Amino acid sequence: MTTLELGPLLRHVGTTTATIWVETSARCTVEVLGASAPTFEVSGQHYALVVVDGLEPGTCRPYEVRLDGELVWPMAGASTPPSYLRTRRRDVEGERLRFVFGSCRYPPTDDPELEASLGIDALDAYATRLMDLVADTDDPDAVLPETLCLLGDQVYADELTPRTQRWIRERRGPGVEPQDEIVDFGEYAHLYSESWTDRELRWLLSTVPTAMIFDDHDVRDDWNTSQTWREEMAAQPWWPERIRAALASYWVYQHLGNLDPATRDADPLYRKVLEADGDVFDLLSDFAGRADAEVGEPTGVRWSYRWDLGRTRLLMVDSRCARVLNTEDRLMINEHSFAWIEENANGFDDDVDHLLIGSSIPWLMPPAVSHVQSLDELAATKGSRLAEKVRQAVDLEHWPAFRASFDRLADVVRGVASGPNAPATVCVLSGDVHHSYAAEARYPSPTRSRVYQLTCSPVRNGVPWFMEYVFALGWSRRLSRLLGRVATTAGLDEPPLDWSTIGGPWFGNAVSTLEVTGRDAHLRVERSGARGGLEPVATLPLT
Repeated sequence: MTTLELGPLLRHVGTTTATIWVETSARCTVEVLGASAPTFEVSGQHYALVVVDGLEPGTCRPYEVRLDGELVWPMAGASTPPSYLRTRRRDVEGERLRFVFGSCRYPPTDDPELEASLGIDALDAYATRLMDLVADTDDPDAVLPETLCLLGDQVYADELTPRTQRWIRERRGPGVEPQDEIVDFGEYAHLYSESWTDRELRWLLSTVPTAMIFDDHDVRDDWNTSQTWREEMAAQPWWPERIRAALASYWVYQHLGNLDPATRDADPLYRKVLEADGDVFDLLSDFAGRADAEVGEPTGVRWSYRWDLGRTRLLMVDSRCARVLNTEDRLMINEHSFAWIEENANGFDDDVDHLLIGSSIPWLMPPAVSHVQSLDELAATKGSRLAEKVRQAVDLEHWPAFRASFDRLADVVRGVASGPNAPATVCVLSGDVHHSYAAEARYPSPTRSRVYQLTCSPVRNGVPWFMEYVFALGWSRRLSRLLGRVATTAGLDEPPLDWSTIGGPWFGNAVSTLEVTGRDAHLRVERSGARGGLEPVATLPLT
């Protein structure tokens, strides 16, 4: 009998459509609510995306998954509530929407010491609470959030659990490098299975529409930090296979479900995959190789995408694979992808109450840290080897380290926030930095929208104790002014905006919820407690 290996994951949901992603043990036909799709094969693994169409807007209903007619979900004995499929409502003024977000989730391990150091998984704690709420209500629609935004490091391909390290040694045999990192597609499939099969998270992903974007650990630490980094990695004999497997698996496990059905069906690569007879790994490997080779070009594969949720627009932005890293230009995002951001950030009338920009790495860092990153970039562009070493050693690779792109995003946000159809808020949602905070931005000329950087990280990971002091010091006004003067003396322009914290920094495993009702918005930050569960950290009004 064919089994359900992973999933179901509820991915893009519209007003009348919903996409469900699954991985199965063998070739089969997957059925959900009367809709069906055949699986496709990648490196011996089997996947399907089922699009349920013709649904009523604003409805909530339980669903099951069948493989060749056999019921496989809900799983027997799982003791979880049903998985629900909720369609979006059409444009409704005053609608309440909840966006849960976070990043950097290290998977469960079998090492008690490591488990103790990592602490309680905040996303698992959130899922447990949500399961209880759903089980205790006759109206799941009232308690379920509209979207879960996973902002990077869904898997850790270079920091493996002890269990996976043992599995790799047994799979490859002794002496095959790198012994402590993922290399091929099958190993990436194992990594996703390890991360997404625990009971609580699996139910959460089956019920809450999930938007994802990669960050460095989905591929490798410091991925695309600089051209020097790329050259160093290219010298490793195992790297070509690794980067192809990383991007091919990301396309399958994360990217396909991000797309609305019309966009996905129009994708030539997806059509080729569905039309192929047999394993399509070579097809995806070639695509991944081209995508990696296009880093540094003005055009390239666009991993960014857009979700419209009622009167809120979410732009999830690739800030890793769209970079330009040559000696003439150091850009966070190439021209092709930035033009897409500008078009979609500005392409609405007066029917958007909130604009959300998801970027795995923060746009507005602590101001002192921001100045240091821009100064390091300046030194690196002038040929300083020390600046390049520092850049990689302490992760000076966020938006301020690509100053031209930092300023261009500031211009985009200012244009939206000052326009005649300005939304109530423009919020940049980010993760990566293993602490959480909320900052408000101010432009020299007042804007009609409130502008925020909302950062939540990690869901489950840690940070060296001394970095807590570094990040806290980064918000010091005195230190920021001092470093700002150093930056202008070195030849850098002053940043086109100011910003300051309105909450945080907070440390520990956390999830955040941005809740909007009409043009009102507030942020709720929660941290996992020592005995499990979530503890409130802060609730901040944003309007």
